[in-house]
Amino acid sequence: MATKNSAVMYRGTGRRKSSVAQVILKPGKGQILVNGQPALEFFPYATLVQDMEQPLVATSTGEDFDITIKVKGGGFTGQAGAARLGIARALLQVTEDHKAVLRAKGLLTVDSRIKERKKYGLHGARRAPQYSKR
Repeated sequence: MATKNSAVMYRGTGRRKSSVAQVILKPGKGQILVNGQPALEFFPYATLVQDMEQPLVATSTGEDFDITIKVKGGGFTGQAGAARLGIARALLQVTEDHKAVLRAKGLLTVDSRIKERKKYGLHGARRAPQYSKR
């Protein structure tokens, strides 16, 4: 299904915490750009890049596509998680054969955990003021 035609593009959107990533896969040599920079320059830790590349490693398609990622919001960890989900969703558009592998590794599951809001009368979401007996 995936041909080496430069006009072919596969898109995927990923969300994690308060980050949103828009991913575009094009047939290429395996270059990954995040907001116009190479992934290793954009993310401060190599482990975040490894986390982001998990769908490519699982489907062994790392060298088949050039990936352009546009991320907004949140911090580096949320952005890497959003990019990972976006890449996994874009790979599903390439071929449905990847679905079983990605699902088994948990790469298609949305991690919906977000920061809990602060409540009145408390210091944070759950931290109560210190108890004073007198």
